[in-house]
Amino acid sequence: MKGWIKILVLLIVSWGAATSSHAQTVFDSTQRATFIHNDSLATKDSIATAIRRQDSTKAAAAAMIAAARRADSLRREDSIRQARIRAYKLKPKGPKPITRELSFGLRLTSNGWGIFADRGSIVTDDEKHRDMFYNIRLLQVDFSEIKNPKEIKSSDPSGSSSSFIYGKINDFYALNLGYGFRKMIAGKPDPGTVSIHWVGVVGLSLGLMKPYYIKAYYNGSLQEIKYSDDTKQAFLSMNNIAGKSSFSKGLGETKIAPGIHAKTGLHFDFSTNRKNVLGLETGINGELYTQKIPIMANQKAVPYFVNLYISFQFGKRW
Repeated sequence: MKGWIKILVLLIVSWGAATSSHAQTVFDSTQRATFIHNDSLATKDSIATAIRRQDSTKAAAAAMIAAARRADSLRREDSIRQARIRAYKLKPKGPKPITRELSFGLRLTSNGWGIFADRGSIVTDDEKHRDMFYNIRLLQVDFSEIKNPKEIKSSDPSGSSSSFIYGKINDFYALNLGYGFRKMIAGKPDPGTVSIHWVGVVGLSLGLMKPYYIKAYYNGSLQEIKYSDDTKQAFLSMNNIAGKSSFSKGLGETKIAPGIHAKTGLHFDFSTNRKNVLGLETGINGELYTQKIPIMANQKAVPYFVNLYISFQFGKRW
């Protein structure tokens, strides 16, 4: 019996030892697994951190490269700009191109005389030949006196009075404002040569009709009279006329007659240099008014005038 008890005790002790050894083994395995898992997590975190640091380093490097490229581009642009500035400063400046002109002149016509002023602007898209004056736009103002072909100066047979125009009843003047062109058709606009230009102008006219006063014996006394139905006989009697009145007589009675005008002709440019205007012009001019213009007694009054003209002009260009 005792032998069996000993055997049972030995079995129990052996089983306990085996159980304890197994538990220790399980515990050690668990510890190792936990350590391996923790170590794996730490390794993953380290790798992620390293990757983030690498990405950050790449982004910083890319930003630095982009900034360097921008700075290099700005330096190149600044160098080009400075080179252009230096080239502009060193480039010799040519003469300023001529674009305008102003001239004045005297005009003689087949029925009077006149004075005028031209303001011209050179019209061209060719900068190289701007100074050649091929095409010019004109603004023209002129003042002229229009006479009747029948006007003849007379004087008192005794010679004691001023001369007068027998039968003249009105002085007529025209103030014209026109716009037109002058275009070269022959020659070269070089100094010392002659160039020929075609001229055309149209515009508005303002006719000024002033009564013509004379000194004549009327109603038994010497008076200043103008032509009318009442004074007609004394006005046209040579024996009664003692001379003409002053120009200012009758200015307050001036009448206005609106109208239009047009002219065309040839302009010959004799300028000695590009900055001077020196020319001769000849052509035909026509004017049309809104009413008949009586200038001479016993002559038909008409609302239009046509004349041939020749003019001389001088001025400057700039």
